Amino acid sequence: MALPPLPLHHVTRAAHFFPPPPAPPPPPSLFLATLPAANQEAKHPNHRRRGILLGHEKQQDQPQESPQDPQARVKHNNYPKLTIRARLSQLCKEGRLDAASRLLSDSLARPSPTPTLLWNTLLIGYVCNSLPHEALRLYALMNSSSSSSSHHHSRHGCPRSDAYTYSSALKACADSRQLRLGKSIHCHVIRRSRAPPKSQILNNSLLNMYASALEPETSRTDTIRLLFDRMPKRNVVAWNTLIRWYVRCRRPDRALAQFRLMLEVGIRPTPVSFITVFPAVAATEEANKYGDVLYGLIVKYGHHYIDDQFVISSAVLMYAQLLDVESARRIFDQAKEKNTQVWNTMIGGYVQNGGYGEALALLVQILESNMVDPDAVTFLSSLMAVSQLQDLGLGKQIHAYLFKESCSLLPLVLCNALIVMYSRCGKVHVAFELFRRMSQRDVVSWNTMISAFVQNGLNLEGVSLVYEMQKDGLLVDSVTTAVLLSAASDLGNIMMGKETHGYLLRHGVKFDGIGSYLIDMYAKSGSVEIARRLFDGERADERDTVTWNAMIAGYTQSGQTEEATAVLRKMLKERQTPNAVTLVSILPACSPFGGIRAGKEIHGFAVRRYLDENVFVGTALIDMYSRCGQISFAERTFDGMVDKNTVTYTTMLSGFGQHGLGEKALTLFSSMKEAGVRPDGITFVALIAGCSSSGLVDEGVAVYESMEEFGVVATPEHHCCVVDLLGRAGRLEEAYELAKGLGDDGNYAGIWGSLLAACRVHCKMELGESVADRLFEIGKERGLAGYHVLLSNVYAAERNWDNVDRVRKEMRERGLRKEPGSSWIQVGDWSHRFMSRDESHPENDQIYAMLRGLALEMKSPGYDTTLEPSDSDSTSSSSSSSMTTLWDAGAT
Repeated sequence: MALPPLPLHHVTRAAHFFPPPPAPPPPPSLFLATLPAANQEAKHPNHRRRGILLGHEKQQDQPQESPQDPQARVKHNNYPKLTIRARLSQLCKEGRLDAASRLLSDSLARPSPTPTLLWNTLLIGYVCNSLPHEALRLYALMNSSSSSSSHHHSRHGCPRSDAYTYSSALKACADSRQLRLGKSIHCHVIRRSRAPPKSQILNNSLLNMYASALEPETSRTDTIRLLFDRMPKRNVVAWNTLIRWYVRCRRPDRALAQFRLMLEVGIRPTPVSFITVFPAVAATEEANKYGDVLYGLIVKYGHHYIDDQFVISSAVLMYAQLLDVESARRIFDQAKEKNTQVWNTMIGGYVQNGGYGEALALLVQILESNMVDPDAVTFLSSLMAVSQLQDLGLGKQIHAYLFKESCSLLPLVLCNALIVMYSRCGKVHVAFELFRRMSQRDVVSWNTMISAFVQNGLNLEGVSLVYEMQKDGLLVDSVTTAVLLSAASDLGNIMMGKETHGYLLRHGVKFDGIGSYLIDMYAKSGSVEIARRLFDGERADERDTVTWNAMIAGYTQSGQTEEATAVLRKMLKERQTPNAVTLVSILPACSPFGGIRAGKEIHGFAVRRYLDENVFVGTALIDMYSRCGQISFAERTFDGMVDKNTVTYTTMLSGFGQHGLGEKALTLFSSMKEAGVRPDGITFVALIAGCSSSGLVDEGVAVYESMEEFGVVATPEHHCCVVDLLGRAGRLEEAYELAKGLGDDGNYAGIWGSLLAACRVHCKMELGESVADRLFEIGKERGLAGYHVLLSNVYAAERNWDNVDRVRKEMRERGLRKEPGSSWIQVGDWSHRFMSRDESHPENDQIYAMLRGLALEMKSPGYDTTLEPSDSDSTSSSSSSSMTTLWDAGAT
């Protein structure tokens, strides 16, 4: 029926607080709960599903009887009313709320008053069918009818709210988070009777309303506790509500204490009690102990508890949160029956603990056995596992299954998960095609696709999609701005970053880590000073480890290693504990300042904090030792690592190659294949370059030709390494033919530049001229001053001075200037940099005098030119020594 307008004069006149009622959901298959407004056990699936509304009717007080011949009233009026109640109850259980509303409307049109019982039946029907706003509108109408009725009608049974009416209305307030209206109903209850309500159902409903609608952050006093303490009687429902409130307030210790107190006062917990208290376990210090005790209680209470599927699901989730996936699996395997939620919880537990293969094995088991029907949550967790494993084949199979089962009408959440899966597997174009064909997109869909572009290096495409998102009428949120800052950081585009920063300020958008995003963006865009101002502008107590790491990484990546070290010292002085990311950020700065000693100090700190077990820290240590010339330390660090990924092996291979240990590099590559670690393109660049520096020509060519076996497509960098390999070995014609046969892939200056350098070494004048012509044709727009100098040196080696002058003249006319090479030495706290023919040093005269003296001494007869080994540690700087105390302080 169409409900009349709500009255504004009644005590519950808060109809204008309600938003328009949402579209009714599909009718539920089962009608849960006896009194959901009063009893949180209502959501328990194993509750007896009898004639719920009829059962409620038996508990209700009968309408007030006239003192004149009450038996006659029963004979003439009770039977037809019972029939209407039964029909209303049946319609509500079937989810046919419109028909039930029309039936009540017909009853209101009759001359005889409509008893409260009928109003309550429909009121409870709305609540149990998840229509809290409709329930509250009906409650307001009921009270409007009561208040507008005459005194004569009241005496003849006009609707009067009772405990069940208030209980249902309060449950609707709890479901819709209508705290203000809930308080209004509470006031109405108090005005009806000055004494506290004696109905246990009504007291439980009041407690539940405040526990659901009250925000813990805004509550200055423990309102729930006050209500609980004032209740004349407290059953298990009240205790469960109190425990749930403390869990919601993130006070797990208090929740467990109340559960313990409930047992001490002799209240027997229900299955819902355990479902309520399980989430508190993971947040406590002795989590495993509490978890085992609670599950032991479940076993003690018998099969009614241990066979309950919601209890099983909650126990599995608890142990998964405790990182004890083995115990979770034992509970799962021992369950006699498992519904879809139990399976989903176990799959999600595996995904949460990194057991992606086990999660997918459970999915296959579900599909093969037909024991339960998988739902959207099942496939959502499975797609997360596929994304982590980057198993494109299995991801396509899941996509095909979903397409077949749903006739291409996939839920929005699964479409978003498929976009993530394809992008993580490197198929961004497939992800975008799926995104383009989606009939409906929300903000999450747009952000997912934008993130996929940026994470795969397609930053400009991601930025373009942000503009399309705004054209589609969606607002940029915190996730979008975070991705935009990452794109600006990757591109080094300071203007894009500033525009995004301005948007954040204008719209007041805030999110966790916003400071570190901005610092990283400005530092990578070349504005380290702005990044430092943002860093200094934050209060010391607001700077977390992520912010410190962003500032250190910004200085390191911009080459300002001394400033990076200074920030690290400040971090240690302020008692901030460096983590794995801190060490990975600072280790690249160790080589230029202080030699090897600073790196060893950081290594020692990592060992004391057990951070050396982190695969990224270990990889950074290998790189640091390799660059500092300590390849034996790098190899020892590599051998001591338990977990090694592709980057770890590639870093060690590169270190061997840089030190001319090509044989060791090939042996390590064989070990890498045996360990099942898949090489990538960078691995082959490092390996071929190592073969080139060691003169292992045939082995390097064999590695180059084997790339297709691993699914790696050769890039210009690989071609350049092979040309350099052949050129160093004097096989210039073979290298030239290889470069010519590459077609468009050969239009890369590095390939022909390597070949030109080989022509100079092997005095191949004619070939060098042909190579130079092709090289300058490729790089005419960029100038390539260094290669012009190289060609000039080729002519000079042949004493062809005319061509030397021609090349140098051409460079001057085109304004080409080669940046001179430089070297530096660390003395004390200062780095001294020198370039060719440099006379800018303040102690230039003394330096050149020393060089002339050394040159004369070397030319003297009988001079011993052998070098004695020296310990690089003896030349360490005082800056690294001053760091030792700080590292020790940080370790304590």
